[in-house]
Amino acid sequence: RRQKLLHPGKSLYRVLLDSVTLSDENVKFQIIHEENKVLLQVEIYEIESNIFRLKIDEVSPLRARYKVPDVLIKEPTTQRLFISHKEAGILVLSSVNEDYKLQVTSNPFQVELQSKGETVMSMNSNGLLYFEHLQPPSSDREPTAQNEEAASDSSKEKQEDLGLWQEKFGSFLDIKAHGPTSVGMDFSLHGYDHVYGIPQHTETLLLKNTSDGDAYRLYNLDIFGHKIHDKIGIYGSVPLLLAHKPNRTSGIFWLNSSETLVDISTKAIAEHTPSRSAAETAKQRAVPLTDVRWMSESGIIDVFLLMGPTAFDVFKQFAQLTGTQALPPLFSLGYHQCRWNYEDEQDVRAVDAGFDAHDIPYDAIWLDIEHTDGKRYFTWDKQKFQNPRKMQEHLRKKKRKLVVIIDPHIKVDPSYTLYAQAKEKGYFVKDRNGQDFEGISWPGSSCYLDFTNPEVRKWYADQFAFKTYKGSTNILFVWNDMNEPSVFKEAELTMQKDAVHYNNWEHREVHNLYGFYQQMATAEGLIRRSSGKERPFVLTRSFFAGSQKYGAVWTGDNTAEWSYLKISIPMLLTMNMAGISFCGADVGGFIGDPEAELLVRWYQAGAYQPFFRGHSNMESKRREPWLFGEKSTQIIRGAIRERYILLPYLYTLFYRAHTAAEPVMRSLWIEFPGKIETFDVENEYMLGNALLVHPVTEKEAKTVTVLFPGSEEIWYDFRKFKRMEDAGTVKIPVTLENIPVFQRGGTVIPLKTTAGKSTEWMTDTPYELHVALDTEACAVGELYVDDGHSFQYLQKKQFLYRKFTFHKNVLSSSCVDESGQYHTTCVVERVIILGFGKQPTFVTASSKDGKKKEVVFAYDMKTSALTLEKLALSVDADWEICIS
Repeated sequence: RRQKLLHPGKSLYRVLLDSVTLSDENVKFQIIHEENKVLLQVEIYEIESNIFRLKIDEVSPLRARYKVPDVLIKEPTTQRLFISHKEAGILVLSSVNEDYKLQVTSNPFQVELQSKGETVMSMNSNGLLYFEHLQPPSSDREPTAQNEEAASDSSKEKQEDLGLWQEKFGSFLDIKAHGPTSVGMDFSLHGYDHVYGIPQHTETLLLKNTSDGDAYRLYNLDIFGHKIHDKIGIYGSVPLLLAHKPNRTSGIFWLNSSETLVDISTKAIAEHTPSRSAAETAKQRAVPLTDVRWMSESGIIDVFLLMGPTAFDVFKQFAQLTGTQALPPLFSLGYHQCRWNYEDEQDVRAVDAGFDAHDIPYDAIWLDIEHTDGKRYFTWDKQKFQNPRKMQEHLRKKKRKLVVIIDPHIKVDPSYTLYAQAKEKGYFVKDRNGQDFEGISWPGSSCYLDFTNPEVRKWYADQFAFKTYKGSTNILFVWNDMNEPSVFKEAELTMQKDAVHYNNWEHREVHNLYGFYQQMATAEGLIRRSSGKERPFVLTRSFFAGSQKYGAVWTGDNTAEWSYLKISIPMLLTMNMAGISFCGADVGGFIGDPEAELLVRWYQAGAYQPFFRGHSNMESKRREPWLFGEKSTQIIRGAIRERYILLPYLYTLFYRAHTAAEPVMRSLWIEFPGKIETFDVENEYMLGNALLVHPVTEKEAKTVTVLFPGSEEIWYDFRKFKRMEDAGTVKIPVTLENIPVFQRGGTVIPLKTTAGKSTEWMTDTPYELHVALDTEACAVGELYVDDGHSFQYLQKKQFLYRKFTFHKNVLSSSCVDESGQYHTTCVVERVIILGFGKQPTFVTASSKDGKKKEVVFAYDMKTSALTLEKLALSVDADWEICIS
């Protein structure tokens, strides 16, 4: 409300040009507010790889303001900026990379970022820089909300309404011990009218223009059965916004963990060109401009401008700051079976046996809160789970895993060791009076661990040691839920903003980091219990920028309705853009009971999404995949098996996400940046660069409309190998059996020949390559292989990274990364070449040692697919197949 009283116009801030100082690290200067005369320090940095950073803080605050720690993986490497031009009221900074210039205007203060003479982005051009400086508390103070009408109205009512020192929310009172500390700024994106990102919202892929009171909110909240098309923040926040136009992608990363609102307004303006004549002015074309206004409750302004210029450059830039996606253990890319709750050990055994009886692969069974002793985490219900180790040994023999829930709230019970220890050590978040904050959650009265404290995180990580966490084994992995944090019976079901954390910071400062820190501590605990040898798997509901480093995220409590299946696609695409590739939505919908058709369609979609878990609520009927009749069982089995066969490709994509920050699941525009028709597509997506997936999200659909991007591209039916005749938008008939999936010409996809009972059963299963030829009759693809569970790929370079190339009728296998070595007995058994022009006369395979052999082949005239069989070519060796 306070920031909204500041309307676009001339900013009241001006630069004190005589305060400019240059160092190797940054350019610093002061700006002053013309009315309240408060000085702010501005720092501008250039960071290697086309990133600029702008920081604004008070020159001499009453106390330090909160600066987000631990999200950046390191202090970024800076490059020196130079002053290339200084004249009355204007300062031009040039970078080592001569493409970029920053123009700082003194009065009013404004910054323009130019690339090759073209303005890409400008800051404070609408005069919305807003910075509430810290003030001493005073009972008879005049309100000093800045540069807005409120400053002149000192009535008690007005002051209270603006929530300067305290704020009421229903019956809840938020005391602001340090007064108003809000910050905000506007950014204009020139030439852009497509903006994306800022998860998590149950919203469209393309961000919409916001009207009053309808800003996108970034404030992590537990919203059960969240509404669709709502800009309220749900479980997680990544304050990263991407803007795209055909020739450039840019990003804004607003590093602030307090409640944040983002306003967006796109309009057309006349093109800005130095005019020569009236006739030319008349010919001016309208160009789009998007204004983005960030408003945060507290902290400082610390913003990174990611200049791309391509989408993949922006992803790398964001990863350079916040880290890449952790490489998941292979089992976690299999199918997960979850429910609130599997009742007891017998139930777990029965469900496990059900998968085998129905010949459906799966990798992990999950236990929700009822598995514990009275919702005391790190314990087991003594009646229902009397021998958890034995239960895990049973799963281990089946080469499967167990995932258990561990929430951040701790039951108030002096006889519960975890509570007693944390209480004694002072590890809980405090209320504003210095007592342990108590709230209601699943166990009843609960205290909340202060994960912002590194000592608490270390202690928490130690709780996962096998000797401490009784009944746990090395096949047990973890799910962090309720970590927004969720607090029943409190304002918006979360912690009071005036609760107090480590180093005396109020909860309002750190709110959006709470879940990030719990997942960090949990992942560390799982690594530490294996003495640093094994990769962790941790799923979290709440997240922030950088959460990708610690595991997986899901979209939370969705509903068993078609609309939720549909919206899950843009939600997951947005998370992938924000660095979090390992994400998924609860298959079938958590709340309610899906009809068989919806469940089938959801399995088919989930099989081609990064995290694949079926989950349901306590009130829902049981819905294991075989409970919906023989036909549905057969189709779901087919979908899950397709997933398992696809794992070599998916695992390779995750290796690319881990090493090169490439999202696993991609909006079409990322792969086809120049094709405007792709910019708002959210009902289909690319899985890596090779597969186009179009889930069926309508009930009783007989056809779907698929956009095949790029007239120069060739697309093949992934299952039938037939080339698609038409380009552009095409109506494709569908049956309940499967969803449309297409392979892009020019790609090679590695697959397994058959699915096993779980990922571990498939280690020695042979590979099959699908080689889809492009217009030049060429194709290229990769395969990454390691042991699937340890850090040996990093520590000892135990991995294989292979490249397959088809060129001039020769398919060759070569090594991408010579530093990696990993021995496997696995072979490439079969190759299918799609779009091969004519029946060959003979085919030979030769290995590096000169051995040649003739190859058995079959050519299908109808589909132009050439199948090469019984190859037995080693995955870890160089070889080539010549077709004549």
